[in-house]
Amino acid sequence: MGITSLFNRFRKLVQELRTANAGNVTITFALATIPMVGFVGAAVDYSRANSVKSAMQAASDSTALMLSKIASGMNSTDIQSKGDAYFKALFNRPEAQGLQVTATYTTTGGSQIVVAATANVKTDFMNLIGTTQMKVGVDSKIKWGNTKLRVALVLDTTGSMADDGKMTALQTATKSLLDQLKSAAATDGDVYVSIIPFSKDVNVGKSNYQAKWIDWTDWDNNNGSCSGNNGNGNGWGWGNGNNSTKANCNGTWTADNHNTWNGCVVDRGNSNAPSSLNTDTNVMAPDITKTDTLFSAEQYDYCSPQIKALSYDWAGMKTLVNSFYPNGNTNQGIGLAHGWMSLVGGGPYPAPPAEDPNYQYSKVIILLTDGLNTQNRWYTQQSQIDLRQATTCANIKASGITLYTVQVNTGGDPTSSLLRTCASTTDKFFLLTSASQMVSTFQQIGTFLSNLRIAQ
Repeated sequence: MGITSLFNRFRKLVQELRTANAGNVTITFALATIPMVGFVGAAVDYSRANSVKSAMQAASDSTALMLSKIASGMNSTDIQSKGDAYFKALFNRPEAQGLQVTATYTTTGGSQIVVAATANVKTDFMNLIGTTQMKVGVDSKIKWGNTKLRVALVLDTTGSMADDGKMTALQTATKSLLDQLKSAAATDGDVYVSIIPFSKDVNVGKSNYQAKWIDWTDWDNNNGSCSGNNGNGNGWGWGNGNNSTKANCNGTWTADNHNTWNGCVVDRGNSNAPSSLNTDTNVMAPDITKTDTLFSAEQYDYCSPQIKALSYDWAGMKTLVNSFYPNGNTNQGIGLAHGWMSLVGGGPYPAPPAEDPNYQYSKVIILLTDGLNTQNRWYTQQSQIDLRQATTCANIKASGITLYTVQVNTGGDPTSSLLRTCASTTDKFFLLTSASQMVSTFQQIGTFLSNLRIAQ
């Protein structure tokens, strides 16, 4: 019985008392005491019932969270049985009588678990005015699948990753993270992941040698053969990759067939410096009428493993991670630029599936590197490379993408202020001093991303 009903009953008793014209003072006082005691005691009974309800709510919340991890593989009977047993194991309030627990699972508008519980709490004081028990009820709702994840893993595979067990730890950590993300998906497509290994360049796949989004200008000038006068007046000279370029050929230069390209591309922009379009720091779509927007091919000797665009091909992703090898110099900026483009599409990255208006989408980039920037297409000075990357980071965050940065510092390098600033927030920058910390750090990030799939 609510406070309003109790007050109405008390008011009725007072009215009856006022109209009575018999009895004495003692009887009148005794009669008046009954509703007064009931009114005061109601607060005590209500407080106890509220305590029971709080305990029920905690048990209901825990039960719903537990079921959300296993519901997709269970039928309705099993869900009800598991939910009832788990709730009752958590809830130990004997004053709650007639406890009823229901647990249901639906996939309409995203997967959803609802746990509801009701019970009756016996009253002491309110029993004096005819209310013998108070009914309490709670419910908990866990929705997942209403937030879909699209995650780009931008991973350093430079030469220094061969040291201190870092490459092995990276492979272990990445595969564990992939398992977490796979588990967060109730259905295929709830979570998409791209993997971008990087060194100085990024390997977009040599099978793309006929793609329109590739600029072959520099590659054609640096890969080919020179016939005729080679500049020393002593006959013929052939380009074989050893400093033989079109620029030092005094005879006839013949570029190699593009099908011999190893798949590597450098930072976008024009042939001398970052272009006015700043395509090395943004995701402007490739346009064959604007060379600066294209991906410039390079026959880089230390080409990283080939990228993998957004997918939920979990086995294929693990196969790629197992193929990682350490080689080349560090250019974090090109990895970030490609990670960003993998989330929006363009060039070697197919457009991601259209977004369903019934869902929310969270886009995330995780950058892991063990070194400071040493070389990109334009510069060999860290400060200049860092300036370009800082712009890329700012553009990524302005686009609404969450950016995690992980510095694996086993060699005593300075803490990277660039990576700290690049992270979306200070708690999304991780400074690691041992290779083994990669595993726990990726688990921490994976847990947070998995929790994004829980809406309420």
